[in-house]
Amino acid sequence: MDVRQLSALVAIADHGTFSAAARALYTVQSNVSGHVAKLEKELGVTLVDRANGGLTDEGARVVERARRILHEIDDIAADIASLDDEVSGDARIGVIGTTARWLMPQLLTAVEQSHPRVHPIVYEGSTSALIPGVVSGRLNAAIVHLPVDDPELVIEPLFAEDLLVLANARHSIAGHETVSIHDLDEVPLLLPPKGAALRRVLDRAAAAAGITLRAQAEIDGVRLLASLALDGYGAAIVPATAVPHSLTGDFSRVTVPELPRRVVAWARRRRPAPSAATQAVEAVLHQVIETRADDQPGVHLDTAAFPLGRTT
Repeated sequence: MDVRQLSALVAIADHGTFSAAARALYTVQSNVSGHVAKLEKELGVTLVDRANGGLTDEGARVVERARRILHEIDDIAADIASLDDEVSGDARIGVIGTTARWLMPQLLTAVEQSHPRVHPIVYEGSTSALIPGVVSGRLNAAIVHLPVDDPELVIEPLFAEDLLVLANARHSIAGHETVSIHDLDEVPLLLPPKGAALRRVLDRAAAAAGITLRAQAEIDGVRLLASLALDGYGAAIVPATAVPHSLTGDFSRVTVPELPRRVVAWARRRRPAPSAATQAVEAVLHQVIETRADDQPGVHLDTAAFPLGRTT
């Protein structure tokens, strides 16, 4: 097999048809068909279902590895070019939505200023969706929340953030700056669904305090939790960064001292070493966090504020 064959198959996966893949690769459809046919013959399986136009199960598995190979080839070329010149290349970075909202505008601006030839490609998603992308090589690295436990990854904590109750001004709890976790016993709250990482953290904290958190509704998505709370549907327990510092309105951030902090971390593969572009983005990321964290309420940088390692 060769790179052209893998590129053709990935293009079909991305664009849906042989003709669309050919246009994306600036070639003709017969070339794409020929490359895929040769790859199928070599592997002894059908990779594309010609009747339906989609990938077969075998094709999907090959595409997953092909993406990783093609990305590594791109990174090799960029790394070599960066040895004697300015750092260049793609940096495929995943990021959880709450962190993205306050951090990415500053990060992208700083990367553009410091390394204009580095091209960030940002993917937003949950930690559970981003980690497989890092492990597979689809992503160079990701900004996720802990706990993450995968021996193939290097995990570097970036900051800790408070968990707080977010409530519209009309909600009874909004009249308080601070409440005890015991005050939340059986209070209807907007919570993540059972099994979600944040819900597990909240349930453990509640169990330790001998109380029960009652779900008014279970919402899969921290930003949606925050939006519903701000709109007055109910009070929600969310990370501090779910509410940008610049946001104003009729709502309250209510501190709950007994709730643990959520730790946000940088995750990358242990091998191979990160590309020059990825290292450049990581270095800028640390600079941005150090200078901007004080502007975001509830974010803590001192290492004593959060445990180092793979658990929160």
